[in-house]
Parts: sequence; structure tokens; C-alpha cells
Amino acid sequence: MKINMAATVAIVAATQIASSYRVKFTRSEFLELVKVAQPKIIYHVRRMHFFAYEGVVMYTFDCQDNDFTQRVLNAIEFSNQPWSE
Repeated sequence: MKINMAATVAIVAATQIASSYRVKFTRSEFLELVKVAQPKIIYHVRRMHFFAYEGVVMYTFDCQDNDFTQRVLNAIEFSNQPWSE
């Protein structure tokens, strides 16, 4: 799947505001937070859906892509480790 420039910019922006802090939610809590935070994109890796909000990564293992009205982008990997080459 080829990701367009706008999607790439959104991914970079999300990673720049995110920290190594993560908060796990149940399905209902995560969907409620999505209503509050109103992210434009939800990211999906394996069983996990996530987005950055107020510098923290919010995630759940309890949702499906069709639970969201937002665009869902499939990512290859999720890591909470700082960037290094």
C-alpha cells in the first residue's frame, strides 16, 4: 500500500507530539476518548489501534477498523522506544 504525502505528514506529526507514555483502554473507553479527542487518523498495527493525544499514545486491543469514522492507517510496527539509528 502506498501512503500519500498528507498521510506521511500526519504520521510524522503524531510521532513528534507523542511520548513514550502509553495508556491502554477497553473498547468502550477508547471509543469515548476518540469522541473527545477527535483524532483525524487512527493507526492500526496487528491487534492494536492507537493515536496520540496530549503527548500520550492512547491504545486498545478491543476495536475493529469499522468502529471508527476516522481514516484508519495500517502501520508496520509500533514502538515506544526513542528514535535511534
